[in-house]
Amino acid sequence: MPDHGHLNDVLIILLAAILCVALFQRLRITPVLGYLTAGMLIGPYAAGLVQDPAGTELLAEFGVIFLLFTIGLDLPLRRLVEMRHLIFGLGLAQVALTSAAIAGVAMAAGLSVETALILGGALALSSTATVLQLLIERRELADRHGRLSVAVLLFQDLAVVPLLALLPILAGGSTNIVGALGLAAVKAAIAIGAILLIGRLFLRPVYRVIAETRNPEIFAATNLLIVLATGYATAQAGMSMALGAFLAGLLLADTEYRHQIEADIQPFRGLFLGLFFITVGMSIDLGRIVDNLFPLLGLAVALLAGKAAILYALLRAFRQGHRMAARVALLLAQGGEFAFVILGLALQLDVVSAPVGQALLAVVAISMATTPVFAWAGRRWFGHESRPAGSAEQLEEATGDLDHHVLVAGFGRVGWTVCKLLERNDVPYVALDFDMERVRRGRNENMPVYFGDASRLEVLRAAGLERARAAVITLDQPGLAERAVGALRGHDSAFTIVSRARDGRHRKRLELAGASAVVSEAVEASLQLGATVLRLSGTDDARVEESLNAFRRNDYALLDELLEEREQANGDTEKLTETGSWFARHIAPRRRRRSERGTGDGSGGR
Repeated sequence: MPDHGHLNDVLIILLAAILCVALFQRLRITPVLGYLTAGMLIGPYAAGLVQDPAGTELLAEFGVIFLLFTIGLDLPLRRLVEMRHLIFGLGLAQVALTSAAIAGVAMAAGLSVETALILGGALALSSTATVLQLLIERRELADRHGRLSVAVLLFQDLAVVPLLALLPILAGGSTNIVGALGLAAVKAAIAIGAILLIGRLFLRPVYRVIAETRNPEIFAATNLLIVLATGYATAQAGMSMALGAFLAGLLLADTEYRHQIEADIQPFRGLFLGLFFITVGMSIDLGRIVDNLFPLLGLAVALLAGKAAILYALLRAFRQGHRMAARVALLLAQGGEFAFVILGLALQLDVVSAPVGQALLAVVAISMATTPVFAWAGRRWFGHESRPAGSAEQLEEATGDLDHHVLVAGFGRVGWTVCKLLERNDVPYVALDFDMERVRRGRNENMPVYFGDASRLEVLRAAGLERARAAVITLDQPGLAERAVGALRGHDSAFTIVSRARDGRHRKRLELAGASAVVSEAVEASLQLGATVLRLSGTDDARVEESLNAFRRNDYALLDELLEEREQANGDTEKLTETGSWFARHIAPRRRRRSERGTGDGSGGR
């Protein structure tokens, strides 16, 4: 009979994961803790349903690889450039100072420099999954404290890469930390340079050929090949496969295939990453945690308090207010899922001893479980503003960290579409609308929409006009749109202003007001309708686009001439109408009176 031992383990793992994760999600607790709990319950230290987790460790490693790939995929270079001050300023300072503080405590407790270095880096990280989930559920991702939190989390995600690259070097027994770091840096530079060069030259052409096959299975297989091949390349250079996967994601982040790649990788990442956390859970000795519960709780409190204090001080140094600093510090005080990744691999490589590693895994799990409570406390105690909602002062504070963004005036159907396009292409923006229902609807979708009159210059300044790259006017009231364009043009003669127009006449008024470019929705709707008919009739896309561009280039002038002729005709008609009205008021009554007099004396009327 064949041995089905590994199949039995897989079935047990899947059943435990389904039950625990479903329960934790129902309780609104991060699924990461559900996977860890499932692993602890079925592992050798509890029920013993799975005695040897080694059979799943290879598959679990794929979870880390796909996780790092999606991190790179979510970090296009332009996004890093847009948020560089917060990411590489506040984020770098948080990771560096927190890591140094924890490593110092670890060395004072008698741990080696190598272990202290890994523990400091692992415990400095916060839970990206938990924090983002809370921000999304509470519709606070677009708020300023949400953006500050995201900036810190982004750098923490980047910091995972060198930490994972450092683990194999420390596992090799190197005692010269500076030399090991230097060697890692040289190897990383060579590998990264080669991968980036090859990727820039070949990735986009390869994906273009694969996309033209229109075969989703081949496209998905190409994604897996790219991830695993780059991981294998970095592994051959003596670094982790996760680093190669991160570089592959970074290369593909700025391509037009990014969203489809992310959709294809998502199921693999979720499945294998869950398996990784279950494997980590199986290595945790539940009995030891129960026996040392109070010391572990004390360590968890110390971790939460220390991280919150450091981040609060940094936010104050970065000129954030007391309320904002306290709220972000409480939100990011916990340990994160990457701590499980780093500590789990450190345990496998014997960089961290089993008692220390298991204790700290428990501490991180306890701290993550407190995240909803800390987020609630921050919102309750520090989330209320003393200034009225929609005031220029509040708007300025909410958008003060934005730079090189787009101002969108009006959040109706057109404004919403523009914002979604900007969001999809990672272009930062701020939308303004005077309709509170529209603002509320946008906030429910985690979009940075604020209440304000976009035709007033002081409101535009509060939304960061001096730091903005352009403005899009989508207001559906022609008068307001013209006033907004005029206010912007009066403020800066070189500022880029794109406006929506209802028709040709409105377009001309907006151009006179100073708009850089005006799109007439009536004409553009007709063009898109005609383009759809052409495509359905068999005309190729290139010819359709050429026809549209030719019309915009040549026939807009003809439309302007027709508009002028119509306006002139309307003007002549108005003159005739005015003449007729004068005749009806003055001449006609005189003729009627004369006619009546002639009839009355018998002379007849002419």
